[in-house]
Formats: sequence, C-alpha cells, structure tokens
Amino acid sequence: MSTSDRRLLLDPGFELTLRPMRYPQFYEMYRNAVRNTWSVEEVDFALDVNDLRHKFGPAERHLVERLIAFFATGDSIVSNNLVLNLYQHINAPEARMYLSRQLYEEALHVQFYLTLLDTYLPDPAERAKAFAAVDTIPSIQKKAEFCFKWIDSIQSLQRIETREQRRRFLLNLVCFAACIEGLFFFAAFAYVYYLRSRGLLHGLASGTNWVFRDESGHMAFAFEVIRTAREEEPDLVDDAFRLQVVSMLTEAVECEYGFAEDTLSGGVAGMSLRDMREYLQYCADQRLAQLGFAKHFESRNPFPFMDLQDVQEVTNFFERRVSAYQVGVEGDVSFDHAF
Repeated sequence: MSTSDRRLLLDPGFELTLRPMRYPQFYEMYRNAVRNTWSVEEVDFALDVNDLRHKFGPAERHLVERLIAFFATGDSIVSNNLVLNLYQHINAPEARMYLSRQLYEEALHVQFYLTLLDTYLPDPAERAKAFAAVDTIPSIQKKAEFCFKWIDSIQSLQRIETREQRRRFLLNLVCFAACIEGLFFFAAFAYVYYLRSRGLLHGLASGTNWVFRDESGHMAFAFEVIRTAREEEPDLVDDAFRLQVVSMLTEAVECEYGFAEDTLSGGVAGMSLRDMREYLQYCADQRLAQLGFAKHFESRNPFPFMDLQDVQEVTNFFERRVSAYQVGVEGDVSFDHAF
C-alpha cells in the first residue's frame, strides 16, 4: 500500500482502501456494468441456422466463416492482456473492480462466440479450423500478431516507475481500447449489422447488441484511465506520444483492411473494399478524438445501416441513449457520443 501523500493512478503498489474513494467514476462504471448483465442463453439462433442453410451464397458464407473465425479467439486475447498487463498496474481498488467485471464480460463474450461456432459449424473439423485461425488464416494471424506485439511491449514490466515506462503502459492501453476493441471489433460489428440490414442472422445481431454495449463500456473505462493519468501527470502525453498513437492506429487500419480483403473476396453486394477502408479510417478518427487528438484521416461513415439501428438495444450506433437490457436501472444510461 502506498504511503505517499500524493498517490497517483499509475503509482506502483496495490492500494486496498475504497474509502476515501479517489476515483468514484470507476466505481460508477463498475455499477453500470453490473446493471447491464445479460446471458448467452437469451440469444436465439434458430432463425440463423435457416438463413445459413437457405439464404446464403458462397460469398456471404465465406464472410460469416471468416467473421466467426476471428471471434473464436479475439476476446481471449483481450482477456490475456487485461490479466497480464492491466490489472497489476492500475493502482486503485475501484478501478480494479471494473477490470474484474470486464474480465467476466470477456468470458461471457467467449461463451457467446463458442455457442455461435457450435451452432453455425456443427462439423467438429470445421470448428477446429475456426479455432486454429490465428495460426492458419493469414489475415487473422496478422491481426493476432499485432495484438501480441503490444501485449509483449510491457510484458516484462513488473513496476511502472519512470515516465517512459508509464508511456509504454498507456500505449498498450490505447492499443487495446482504440485498435482492438475500438477498431477490430467495430469492423466485425459492421459485418454483423450489414447482414441484419438484409434481414439475415438476427440471433447473431441480437447478441452483438449486448457485446457492443460491453465493448463501449470497456473503451470508456480505458479512455478515462488515460484521461486521469494525463491529468495527474501532464508530461506523459506529448506530440511524440500522439504520433505513436497515429502510427499505431494506421497500422491497425491496414491489418483490418487486409482482413476485409479476405472477408469480402467473394464479392458481397453492399460492402465494397473502398467503403470498408473509409469506415475503418472513420473509426480510427473517432478514437483519436476520444483521446483528445486531432483527426488524422478525415473520413466519413459510408455505411448508413450503422447509423440507423432502429431497434431498442441500439437506437443510434454512434450517438445514442439506451436503457434496454439493464438490471435495476432507473432512467437512461448515457454513453459518450463518439461511441
């Protein structure tokens, strides 16, 4: 436990005292996350199976196969970074409460995608291929290598004491919030909601609504950690840091675009590679804005179906107030407009 009179969020140590609470915003994020509890058993995949059998051509089937292959291990990678790198260095018990809840949500997502694969791919050999995608499918392997590079970037840090060590930690946090949860998964959501806009795979879209809400909360938490650290230690983030973030996001866009080239290789009406690149750049600009940086790509959102989610769970994808699927909540819960 720290004995310093001025304890900072990234100070080494393991604070245990919740009172007086230094960061009540993290505790409120934890409470809101608990209220948003859902279960995989609530998702009905019955209509999805019929869609896959009778309404999909080869191009759409390839899209779905690549998408679920990415889902098979994506959240497990996020969980590993959370446990190995984040929990030990964010030194506030209320923040660690949120991280504990996030770890539960990542496990829930893994269960959701496991159920998804078992339903969509009844052949055990096909399922095994999907779970091996990080080793056998180059476009997914490239995304995994990007993730592992940033996990490894702070793997050896037992304590973050120097300015440079703290900057390395923040870059890891930016990577997982902005690039992986905020770009890789947002691209996956675009494929899902594109299919729903065509009246397909409503079970997948229903579960994705809940995953989307969780991921939005994860990003909000990470960006609040970064904002708080910057407020406490203004010299942590400078123009050189910003350039590193822009470079990181640019690399992430290229990784995800490579996945799009694979995913859309059969030619899917309504989703062009040009539009997907613009959408990825748009998402990257949104993350830069959330970090307080200027936009880099100045791209627009080319997918109107991403702005017109008229179901109760997601009333507007990027600017919305949602109250569905909450336990014991009175009134609306607001998310930042950039989500």
